[in-house]
Amino acid sequence: MHTILYSHQARKFLQGAEPLIREKILEKIESLEKTPLPRNVKRIRGSKEMLFRIRIGSYRILYEVDFRQKMIGIVKIDH
Repeated sequence: MHTILYSHQARKFLQGAEPLIREKILEKIESLEKTPLPRNVKRIRGSKEMLFRIRIGSYRILYEVDFRQKMIGIVKIDH
């Protein structure tokens, strides 16, 4: 199981999001704890870190994975 950390931008986005949208996004993020690389994930090319993007409708979650420390950092959420 991976630990999830949120950037300041990600926290702000979630605080300002509509409750239904926030719930869907949080469900997807929580699913990353068990499966950090689901089938529909895209790796961000040209990045030195293990940076990935996943979509929920028209929303995107940008996150990085540290497999050694079992951590997922939610870098950015946008629309």
